[in-house]
Amino acid sequence: MPTQLVQAADADGSTMADNDGMANRIGPEPTWDEELTRLIQHGRDREAADLASLRLAPLTQGAPMDPRNQLDEILPLLNGLVASLDRTQLEAPTPCANFAVRQILEHMIGGATMFAAAFRGEEPAAPAAGTDLVAVFPAAMAQLQAAVNSPGALDRTIAAPFGDVPGETFARFVAMDGLVHGWDIATATGQSYDPSAGLVAEVDAFTRQAITEGMRDGDTFAAAVQAPAGASPIVQLAAFTGRHV
Repeated sequence: MPTQLVQAADADGSTMADNDGMANRIGPEPTWDEELTRLIQHGRDREAADLASLRLAPLTQGAPMDPRNQLDEILPLLNGLVASLDRTQLEAPTPCANFAVRQILEHMIGGATMFAAAFRGEEPAAPAAGTDLVAVFPAAMAQLQAAVNSPGALDRTIAAPFGDVPGETFARFVAMDGLVHGWDIATATGQSYDPSAGLVAEVDAFTRQAITEGMRDGDTFAAAVQAPAGASPIVQLAAFTGRHV
């Protein structure tokens, strides 16, 4: 959407208006979350996207584990979990609110199809046809893995739901999503799930910087919950993303 010039009074009496391209406020300096929310509410989508990109881009600086390596570790774990599922387990409820295993697989297959196209710089195709989610899943993950590893994939700008972000940053979001959904599936179906400590630590460190309160809308992410004492690192990560553990 085009950037709009607006002047509005907020509930607390503060104002925001364009002045030579800058936003002026009366009152306390807003947090990053507040400013992002304010820009979106006032139709300043382009500025919101720019702010999100500036906020998220530094998160990958100095990160020792390439997100492609993270996905190389995560995707086989996911394929192993999904390969053993039966019809009954597809209907099992998961810690991801309002999602049974079936809905998580549909979400991940659809996401992998869209993300693969984005990393290739193409328009997304329709998700793989067929109702056999267990059969379709590994093909969708292979497509995603190939796309992330394609030349220039991490250098692209990806149009994410929360704004345009560098491809490397978005790949880390994809890794986070896959790692936590793997825990959802394993927990719902009683399977073991043992991602490496180094992988979990890398994803956890990124997640705690990347997920802001403004993103906890109950849909994208729920409010963080307290993990039980002595919880494993993957359970602590799941709790931070809003799963009730």
